[in-house]
Amino acid sequence: MSGTSIHELPPAERPRERLLHKGADSLQTAELLAILLRTGTADRPVLELAGFLLQHFGSLEALSRAPIGELTRIKGIGEAKAIELKAAFALAARLNRSEAESRAINSAQDIAALLGDEMRLLDHESLRVVCLNTKHKVLAVEEITRGILNESLFHPREAFRPALARQAHAVILVHNHPSGDPRPSESDRHVTRQMKQAGELLRIELLDHVILGAPREGDARAYFSFKDGGLL
Repeated sequence: MSGTSIHELPPAERPRERLLHKGADSLQTAELLAILLRTGTADRPVLELAGFLLQHFGSLEALSRAPIGELTRIKGIGEAKAIELKAAFALAARLNRSEAESRAINSAQDIAALLGDEMRLLDHESLRVVCLNTKHKVLAVEEITRGILNESLFHPREAFRPALARQAHAVILVHNHPSGDPRPSESDRHVTRQMKQAGELLRIELLDHVILGAPREGDARAYFSFKDGGLL
């Protein structure tokens, strides 16, 4: 459909009409993006603009993480369109989180389902604590700090404060690596040891520390679990 204006398509083949009558699954990713974008430019129809966005950023996931400033450098993507795209990606991530919160958290895979989509949208590191009850249901998820996770700038009391306030039985630390590589740094390891010791004193178990990255070829998990790695 590259170079084809939506108005040049037969009505039954236009993305909006196909979504209305056949559902969203009948549309390609570029066509769904075109619906959000609504218009293209004089020399790049909206379907072509949508396809260019996916090609330029390399994948839908990379597009979802692109900062607004980077999006607006693309001709045809003004600030309003960039904001609408970011809002659509954020809503999808929050829907996935809402569904995951209704289930017990028993593994790093559950944590990835809970926060993976949302935290992969971030262009900065964010450290969050997931507070769990005795049945490992989510009581709360709170951001503790943002920026590079450095033990000199971090104190365990900050992470356990929400757990104490909610009388949590256990916690899981979660943070993201915007680079996409979930392998732990030495700082990550040190913070985890600090948190484990603090949890033992407070009698709030640190179940895991999960680092979220991005899907890589040959490894669809896109996360690192200290527990699964035998480091906790």
